[in-house]
Amino acid sequence: MVREISAGGVVVRHKDGEWWMAAIELPTESSAAPNPGKRTSRTQGKATLCLPKGLVDPGEKALDAALREVREETGITAVPVTKLADIKYAYVRSWGDGERVFKIVSFYLLRYGSGRIDDISDEMRIEVARAKWLRLDQAPKLLAYRGEKQMARKALGYVEVHAELSGASR
Repeated sequence: MVREISAGGVVVRHKDGEWWMAAIELPTESSAAPNPGKRTSRTQGKATLCLPKGLVDPGEKALDAALREVREETGITAVPVTKLADIKYAYVRSWGDGERVFKIVSFYLLRYGSGRIDDISDEMRIEVARAKWLRLDQAPKLLAYRGEKQMARKALGYVEVHAELSGASR
């Protein structure tokens, strides 16, 4: 079994009296490169929404990888707030040799810094159909993966307790 270490971010923004979260929509199967977010009959034909995340490069810190992945996959820059949690899961690669992978993803709560959502490179469109803002309170219902739904809930709980964040992320 192969082991992968990844990092991702829950980027939040307080605007118009509500909390918003950056999410990415995966390309449809016909246009996508093979990826571990393989569609099932349950998700076939639906947009697959998930959090920006990716592999930690050799020598890179997990937080730096999360910030980089957010920038690459959403077009926005973010400011670290706190680490939310690690999620762990196993999957079978839907490409190549079909090898089993044990994956650990470190997720961070990040505050919107600057940039325009979905301002990403053409090369990134292989991995990301588009990036968009979701209402944070709706995100757990909209995200495709259980662990990421949990991260959205944790982020919502954090911002509800730390009201001071709302003034800093317009």
